[in-house]
Amino acid sequence: MITVRTAPCPVCEATVNIPADAMQNELIACADCGSELEIINLNPIELDLAPDVEEDWGE
Repeated sequence: MITVRTAPCPVCEATVNIPADAMQNELIACADCGSELEIINLNPIELDLAPDVEEDWGE
């Protein structure tokens, strides 16, 4: 039996399905609002908005 893990989206409160092979710091998208989310913690599952990617210009 496969256990489906879920967590609420921090933006729209929709239920986000977490893949069984998900890893901490992995990015996933909310199917309802399209927000890019980062898995902060796996036990308990905690999601937050993914940080914006900043240019480092080769530094």
